[in-house]
Amino acid sequence: MTTQREIRGTPREGLMGATLGFFFGFAAVALFGPTAKIFKEAMGLDARMVGLLVAMPALSGSLLRIPFAAWVDTTGGRKPFLALMFLSLFGMLGLTTLIALRYPDNLTQSLYPLLLVLGLLCGCGIATFSVGISQVAYWHPQKKQGSALGFFGGAGNLAPGIFSFILPVALASLGLKGSYLMWLVFLVIGTALYMKMGRNSWYFQYRAMGNDIEESRRLARTHGQEFFPAGSSFDSLRISATIWKTWALVAIYFTTFGGFIALTAWFPTYWQERFETSVVLAGTLTAVFSLLASILRIPGGGVADRFGGERTAVVSLTAMLLGATLLSFSASMVMSICGVVLMGGGMGIANAAVFKLVPQEVPQAVGGAAGWVGGLGAFGGFAIPPVMGEFVSMKGSDGYALGFVTFIALAAFSIGIALLLAWRRRLSQQVAP
Repeated sequence: MTTQREIRGTPREGLMGATLGFFFGFAAVALFGPTAKIFKEAMGLDARMVGLLVAMPALSGSLLRIPFAAWVDTTGGRKPFLALMFLSLFGMLGLTTLIALRYPDNLTQSLYPLLLVLGLLCGCGIATFSVGISQVAYWHPQKKQGSALGFFGGAGNLAPGIFSFILPVALASLGLKGSYLMWLVFLVIGTALYMKMGRNSWYFQYRAMGNDIEESRRLARTHGQEFFPAGSSFDSLRISATIWKTWALVAIYFTTFGGFIALTAWFPTYWQERFETSVVLAGTLTAVFSLLASILRIPGGGVADRFGGERTAVVSLTAMLLGATLLSFSASMVMSICGVVLMGGGMGIANAAVFKLVPQEVPQAVGGAAGWVGGLGAFGGFAIPPVMGEFVSMKGSDGYALGFVTFIALAAFSIGIALLLAWRRRLSQQVAP
């Protein structure tokens, strides 16, 4: 029998390793947003093509979350995490090579499909979110889930905001080729650091040492582990898919986290085309939104621990609704900035609230539920920008404001879902013996 002395890592180390890896992988959200205008002019892209381009990393970054999060339930998070990071590295290497060889004179529209494919590969790093969520959840007990997951999501989410600011500055000094080369080096360093620091929770370490399932659970409980996988990857996905609360959380997360990804990619174009700002100012304003949402996600987990995930979600979604309303009718930068602040704050806190609810509402299949919620929820990052691009195609410059009607509808629907979850929870507490 394996002794406890052979186990490596603590909940704190597990949290820090997963957060660090997610930070490096998640930066791909900002891959094309700050550079979209450059590609638009060099390749002759229209609004629809730009909308699809900035959304491509979010497609792989959302859909791959489902199988990779379920993979965690069989081996722990380390293997799926590294697989996603290496796929992202391959895509970034390809993108850097393409730009080095073809930009600016030979970057023609015929290369647009290849650019989309490379965007897909780069976006694999975004999918580390659901892997990390499961990895962190297995390290921490129920009473600390909100705070731990809030820190993981919030600190990792800082990357798009930071890169939305740094990339435009780098473009001014290094050019497009140098900027993406810098990004490639950044990703190599991040992958190497995760290889060194990433840790699986106690249960998976005992399983890797040859203990059977029951013995591994017993030993892991002596360390304080409370959550365990339901079985195979398929079992975890199947079990969580049969629970209606999984799909309720998917709907809310589509609005909040999917919306966060979509707007981080969309806002650089919005500011440049709607108010004719410089690329650096557009990047700065985008960073304000992204960093605000990310920073508030960290205390948002603690707020959800104290006041409940459902109540926290309702209040934060209402703030998001007000922000979207302001942006929909905005004719000035001041009004738009106020709307951005409300949306960023509301999205950040709501994101933390959702993942406080995942282990609470679906404790029998945390990995599978995290996959569905993180994957299909983040799909909003791919689905929303092309919709907003359609508003621009139909209404011209006014479409940049009218497109936020999309978020009014999504926020209102999500508030209704959160209220339903709160009502069902109160009902179950009343009938419990």
